[in-house]
Amino acid sequence: MMKTLSGGNCTFSVPAKNSYRMVVLGASRVGKSSIVSRFLNGRFEDQYTPTIEDFHRKVYNIRGDMYQLDILDTSGNHPFPAMRRLSILTGDVFILVFSLDNRESFDEVKRLQKQILEVKSCLKNKTKEAAELPMVICGNKNDHGELCRQVPTTEAELLVSGDENCAYFEVSAKKNTNVDEMFYVLFSMAKLPHEMSPRPAPQDLRAVRRCLPPQALLHAPHQGGGRLRHGLALCPPPQRQQRPQVHQGQGPPGGPGPREGQMHHPV
Repeated sequence: MMKTLSGGNCTFSVPAKNSYRMVVLGASRVGKSSIVSRFLNGRFEDQYTPTIEDFHRKVYNIRGDMYQLDILDTSGNHPFPAMRRLSILTGDVFILVFSLDNRESFDEVKRLQKQILEVKSCLKNKTKEAAELPMVICGNKNDHGELCRQVPTTEAELLVSGDENCAYFEVSAKKNTNVDEMFYVLFSMAKLPHEMSPRPAPQDLRAVRRCLPPQALLHAPHQGGGRLRHGLALCPPPQRQQRPQVHQGQGPPGGPGPREGQMHHPV
């Protein structure tokens, strides 16, 4: 099955096997949309606007093959449980976001992780332990400092302990700390082409790659004395790198695809 998309004056098709959906979940005001904005545009939006449900699309031309990444930025209020369940059912990779200075948002992530594993294991007729879902637990706002912290690193780390398909990162969308590394590891665990993810700074990329053997184990030492343990990543702020040019668009899930007039560029 092929998906046909139009952008500007060009039309291109994406095989279904090359189409992926990333779902971003978490409580309100934890920075989900800011993390998505960093990934899409390299920018941080300082003004808070409540999200109902935002849909973004990136299309890549990688060595002559077309790939599509749909990004679903969900509402933190989840007024419609059926809608959230549908988001989980259709997701391929997941980012669960909480704020390091908000204990309740961490508790919500624990509930979300449990729900995702239950829904997906039923769908695939597998146990929760064998669901094999690429997932990142993301503690945002690490720029607020230790005095504001309400979730200890060691406690958050337990959510990914022993799961080779789940990693934990502490990031700052505002300062752009560890964001590129987080997406790089998530896409590596999902076995997506590396051209689809942001490129961390060279020194950080070498450290992250050491932590990604075939099963995406994340236990290698990080330069500077830190460690990546059970998926926990504590890295210095990445240097800004030029992102590959890709096609970006917005629209409703299942809608017509990227907005007219935007161009797609080969990676």
